[in-house]
Amino acid sequence: MNSFNAVMRMVTIGALMAIAGSVGAQQTYPGKPIRLIVPYPPGGGTDTLVRVLVPKMSERLGQQVVIENRPGGNTIIGSEALVKSLPDGYTILAVSASHAVNASLVPTPYDAVKDFAPVATLSSFGVVLVLSPSMPVNNLQELIALAKSRPAQLNYASTGTGGTQHLAGELFNIMAGVKVQQIPYKGGAPAFTDLIGGQVQMMFAVPTVSTQYVRSGKLKAVAVSGETRLRALPQVPTFTEAGLPGFDMTNWYGILAPAATPSAIIDKLSAETAKVLAVPEIKDKLLSQGLDAFISTPAQFATLIKADIAKFGKVVKAANIKMEN
Repeated sequence: MNSFNAVMRMVTIGALMAIAGSVGAQQTYPGKPIRLIVPYPPGGGTDTLVRVLVPKMSERLGQQVVIENRPGGNTIIGSEALVKSLPDGYTILAVSASHAVNASLVPTPYDAVKDFAPVATLSSFGVVLVLSPSMPVNNLQELIALAKSRPAQLNYASTGTGGTQHLAGELFNIMAGVKVQQIPYKGGAPAFTDLIGGQVQMMFAVPTVSTQYVRSGKLKAVAVSGETRLRALPQVPTFTEAGLPGFDMTNWYGILAPAATPSAIIDKLSAETAKVLAVPEIKDKLLSQGLDAFISTPAQFATLIKADIAKFGKVVKAANIKMEN
């Protein structure tokens, strides 16, 4: 009996030591810089957003958050790099709703749900339909009339086949009864360059970057998706106001970690991200770019991803979108 008690006491002590060690590790996290993979080139919407947040995130976490751009494959290259990383909280990924689109669009070397641990949402936003200044129209109805008179002759830029901007263009084709052709780019920066230069005629753009070009007169904005106008572009009507009700293309940015990352680390990253988004200075910067701070728990983010996989899957099927080889 005494021997049994001694063994049980040793087991209990061992368990307590393991718990204490785990708690200690969690309390000291992070103990080194954190790598934040951005699966787009510099200058695009996702990259622009995280560069607003990273200085304050580094400050709150007490360690440098280092951005690493890993573009290509409609975010698949950067996402796969995350999945192959150690699940220790020192490699995370900034994503947009394109992550949910890919699940219905193309075979990926990972499962969009099972291989990732949702950490936090960052912002939500609609798309802004912007036109090259050379376009001879100034509102949505004039654009639709022009597109109907020139079937398959007008082009719109996107940041890649299968992205949310591509889906927005195809949804526009379906709802407006027109045919405008997608021109895919490898990121937002080159797409905007050609749009401003008139090589493409239009773009269903993220507010983060497009807002500055509209304000400077380099682009014309004719409509924004969502129920209300953007505070950053109050003069631009919603699609409903402009005569195309029901056009819904809500997007989001968020942070993912590898699936096996300890829940305590996920919770800490999520809590600190929420605190950053609540800083008035950060909220104002996002609003100036047409973005709303979007705070959620990891569980709420997981629910959103699953819902958007279903929502975007319907658009992919209806438009018969295929990834190009």
